[in-house]
Amino acid sequence: MRDRAALDRAALHAVLDDGLVAHLGFVRDGAPVVLPTAYGRDGDTLYLHGSSGARYLTGDTLPCCVTVTHLDGIVHARALMHFSMNYRSAVVHGDARRVTGDDERLHALRVVVEHLTPGAWDHARRPDRRELAATAVFALDLAEASVKSRSGPPSDDEADVAAGLAWAGVVPLRTVAGPPETAPDLRGHRPVPDHVRDRRHTGG
Repeated sequence: MRDRAALDRAALHAVLDDGLVAHLGFVRDGAPVVLPTAYGRDGDTLYLHGSSGARYLTGDTLPCCVTVTHLDGIVHARALMHFSMNYRSAVVHGDARRVTGDDERLHALRVVVEHLTPGAWDHARRPDRRELAATAVFALDLAEASVKSRSGPPSDDEADVAAGLAWAGVVPLRTVAGPPETAPDLRGHRPVPDHVRDRRHTGG
């Protein structure tokens, strides 16, 4: 449905920035693989990470497809044919390149961490050399990407609207951050830090 496509880069960035989980798809040994993963965006580069020991993350490049989707509502129509979803989605295709330089690897990991938990990079211990060696980092250019979305009420046929035989409307859906839960083995009196306490993420 072409009317649901957005062509500007700002729409792509907004979908990616509002999400927390990406699905990384690729082909390995002749079979499709789709994995959920955390990610982060820096300009027109999407950073992804995984285990350096994973056999599917070998090589200097990874031909892949990355998707991020927000489900904003279930659309109830008068006719089942017109039931739908309100959503925002981004699909990115390309050859992700393995990040090998130490400076960019640290930068990429910071981008991923700060996207998922803003403020955490300067609060917690940073990765040591052993942890860096265990982590594979890939960078995917956002040059080839598409964005689609739907919002608003159902699109029923006029005859079904006139007949009025069923309820129609939208059930909104959202993800909301709850109150922080302190780890039971936390030593000493450490209050919840501001960057955790003030987190108010709402997304798809």
